[in-house]
Amino acid sequence: MSNPLRRSLKQVHDQHKITRFLETTPIGHVGLSLHDEPYVIPVNFVWADGCIYFHGSMEGRKNTVIAENPRVCFTVSHEQGTMSDPVPAHVDTAYFSVLVFGQIELITDPKEATAVLQVMLDKYVPGYFDRSLSEAHVTHYRSSLGSAVGVFKISPTHISAKENPLKEYKLFYPGKKVTDDVKQLPKNREE
Repeated sequence: MSNPLRRSLKQVHDQHKITRFLETTPIGHVGLSLHDEPYVIPVNFVWADGCIYFHGSMEGRKNTVIAENPRVCFTVSHEQGTMSDPVPAHVDTAYFSVLVFGQIELITDPKEATAVLQVMLDKYVPGYFDRSLSEAHVTHYRSSLGSAVGVFKISPTHISAKENPLKEYKLFYPGKKVTDDVKQLPKNREE
């Protein structure tokens, strides 16, 4: 799936910037679909070796949907603030977002699953543990509901990114009035 972006001026082509964003943003949303019914779940994730990885229970709706339809859209975004403007239609949001389209699969190799979970620990609690995650812990762990942990991999077929950079002078703050922006209008309209 590769439709051209409607707002192509906002498209990001800098792969280093996209990679850095995927490596550091904490939450992504996995978009799945089964029988024309969408299902989106927020997850912690890592971007490694050109793929998205996340973990979750081996029980539940997500697993049923993935087994029947492995096509996925993974969305990551970060909102940087609202930008005010004397023209109501020009009030805007500063953001960076990435969409990853691809195929999702369950990692079945315990060694690979353990390595991915270690990368996740390094991202979310760096330096917390004094030793690496053991494969035995991963294979024997059960949740309070008795479910094993599953590690999922999204292999991208297409990635797109968009950005609307923050203009500091336009950043809205509580108490800001249109008259504050109008005072700056001649200087700022040229940017």
